[in-house]
Amino acid sequence: MKNITAGTVTRFVLLLIALINTGLNMAGIQMLPINEENIATFINMLFLGGTALWGYWKNNDITKKARESK
Repeated sequence: MKNITAGTVTRFVLLLIALINTGLNMAGIQMLPINEENIATFINMLFLGGTALWGYWKNNDITKKARESK
């Protein structure tokens, strides 16, 4: 148990939740009240958040001084 990281445990728990949710959906029990509009909004927010983080993470040299120092 010493070599198990928090990330490993988190991924396992999320996978377990996803599997339980899928099984319940297959049985006709909907645990998460989700409709198509919520899914579209979530995808848009995910895309916006992903591109914002990616743009922030990359080293964007905008000023002339920053480009010259590179």
